[in-house]
Amino acid sequence: MVRETTLAPQHLVLPLFVQAGRALETPIGSMPGCARLSVDRLVERAREAASLGVRGVALFPALDDSLKDPRGREAQNPEGLLQRAVRELKRQVPELCVITDVALDPYSSDGHDGVLIDGRIDNDETLPLLAAMAVAQARAGADMVAPSDMMDGRVAAIRKGLDEAGYTQVGILSYCVKYASAFYGPFREALDSAPRGGDKKTYQMDPANVREAAREVALDEAEGADMLMVKPATVYADVIRYVREISKLPVAAYHVSGEYAMLKAAAQNGWLDYDACLLEALLGLRRAGADVIFTYGALDAARLLRRAST
Repeated sequence: MVRETTLAPQHLVLPLFVQAGRALETPIGSMPGCARLSVDRLVERAREAASLGVRGVALFPALDDSLKDPRGREAQNPEGLLQRAVRELKRQVPELCVITDVALDPYSSDGHDGVLIDGRIDNDETLPLLAAMAVAQARAGADMVAPSDMMDGRVAAIRKGLDEAGYTQVGILSYCVKYASAFYGPFREALDSAPRGGDKKTYQMDPANVREAAREVALDEAEGADMLMVKPATVYADVIRYVREISKLPVAAYHVSGEYAMLKAAAQNGWLDYDACLLEALLGLRRAGADVIFTYGALDAARLLRRAST
């Protein structure tokens, strides 16, 4: 009766990895229970999510190296893998909010989120590519585009590109406060998107900083973001709370691959109760101030929550 915080399937977004082919489901070794899915299997998984009350899915493409180049041109291909997946999802599961990732790393032969020139990320060269990528995703039917690249000015560039192309209704969920974290390892295995050289510390945030988030929030709000993301989540709960207090925009938290994998690994060794710990972790993110949580455990959590409510 006096519970302060609630957790329900409607608060969850399920990230999904899409691959080429048909009737394919390729398990990801470091993320038990997760797999790279062909479009038909991805639609099945998304339909299951919707039936459990999960309101959104976030899509990430796993591409063959032959499609990658230094400027990630495949990202703009109207018949590219991600665009085909979006169209099929909106055709078959129209009630789901489809969120697409905007960053060059899945498409780049360098594995970076921006264009690499003479060993450095060129922020300004990257912006028009991100805007064109977002327009291609919107044209395919994406409800929200989610720039995860951390380039300066990318929200404004994407908003301008979407509006000029007539997609004024497509929202921007900005990865506003994204740290250069060690918890992303399993995700990079899933997409084979690790940098081929260097790291991402020049454009992702220092894990030691929290006040820096205020500047990122102010910039993204001014540039037209509709929702703000904090990533990772569990070990940055203080940052989620801080962003919640300084912004009136909805706040999303990304319970990332490493956080999910830790729970799975501990449970497989009999050290933790996966079900109980997953729900407690997600409830803690809601308590910290997250309106929406991206988690690879969305289906597991939704099933547990439904069972508890009957």
